[in-house]
Amino acid sequence: MFCTVGSCKWSKTSIWLMACLLMWASAGHSVELAPEQQAAKDEGIVLFNQYRTAEPLLRIAAEAGDAEAQFYLGEELRLRDRFMTKEVVHWLEAAAQQEYSYAMIRLGHSGDSLCSVVGSCPEGSKTPEQWLAEARQLNEPKAVQGDAEAMYLMYQITFDIEWIEKAAEAGHALAQYWIAVAIKQGKGFYWWPGSRQAEVEKWYKASAEGGYPLSMENYALTFLEKDDYAGYQYWMGRAAETGYVKAIFNLGLGISLMADDYGYEQDLVKGYGALSLLLELDGGGGMADRAARRQAELEDQMPPEQLEQAREFAAEWKATHPPLSFFKQKLHPSDTLF
Repeated sequence: MFCTVGSCKWSKTSIWLMACLLMWASAGHSVELAPEQQAAKDEGIVLFNQYRTAEPLLRIAAEAGDAEAQFYLGEELRLRDRFMTKEVVHWLEAAAQQEYSYAMIRLGHSGDSLCSVVGSCPEGSKTPEQWLAEARQLNEPKAVQGDAEAMYLMYQITFDIEWIEKAAEAGHALAQYWIAVAIKQGKGFYWWPGSRQAEVEKWYKASAEGGYPLSMENYALTFLEKDDYAGYQYWMGRAAETGYVKAIFNLGLGISLMADDYGYEQDLVKGYGALSLLLELDGGGGMADRAARRQAELEDQMPPEQLEQAREFAAEWKATHPPLSFFKQKLHPSDTLF
């Protein structure tokens, strides 16, 4: 449960692999893709996470029968159209029929809109309540046995806060992140000065150590609040290493134009190079424009040879680090958590 009366009781192979497991793990089954289909799916997920057009690539793997690609294609179309269209439902149902939990949950929480989208629920199709029941039947036994991912999915199915607490206690980094966010926003009761902040830091730390980039960023900021520049630099650097867009922007800005504010030794080459990585983000988020404006400020201070070194730095980084990502979440918590 959440803390009360000042007390609290909570009953690499690589960073990239860890991040992928956190964001894209599923309880479903799928077909085996041909190499070119797998490559299209992988690149499609990268583009989806960058708020760029992913539909053509995801469609290749979705049409081949891959449940994860079917889910992401459905989500790409849903977010683009801002509505549950017939095609969205088609792809989500295709994934759900392969026991892909995230698709089952998305359909389950679609409410009355699910059948209204297709005019009426045809005979043999499932209602939202049936999809949620199937998702629960699939995940509850695993959750009871201690599977942290299944615990998190049980929270998404039931919106029962105890499940996300159990998932956090079991080491699920995304659940730990949301517990930290909920406490920071006022959840629970803390009588002693500083006890709420200490609990927030505890969960951000656990999640950051579990590999979740957004927690790395937030944990880094807790060090900055204490003027602990070494701690801030370490965790913001770790977040940037995962390809997390906001962390790369903060690193590029901090090490160049705002070095004194963040305790860095100024390095215009690395700062400009880090910002230049973000220029490929032509989709949502507005990060490309922000990076370009900051680069323009730096160009007045850098001779041509430094600009060339910065381009070389960016090329080396891109070749040796994961793709850029906003680490979009498949499902967001219910308002009941906050």
